[in-house]
Amino acid sequence: MRYEETTGLPYTETSPGMLAYTVGLSLLIGIVLFILARYGKQTWLMVWSAGLVICSVAYLFWHFAYT
Repeated sequence: MRYEETTGLPYTETSPGMLAYTVGLSLLIGIVLFILARYGKQTWLMVWSAGLVICSVAYLFWHFAYT
């Protein structure tokens, strides 16, 4: 689908609660993946899932502390 240059892309607004829900779900997925990676001895998956957990916790801390 093409958009005219003057109209721009369609704008959708996301509520902060929905974004926090998505990050919370990402936190749970990261924890599950980290456990599975330790069980399966997959170092790359442990690193990526630990990064997902750290980023999710940091965002949730920021979200609840400053909003």
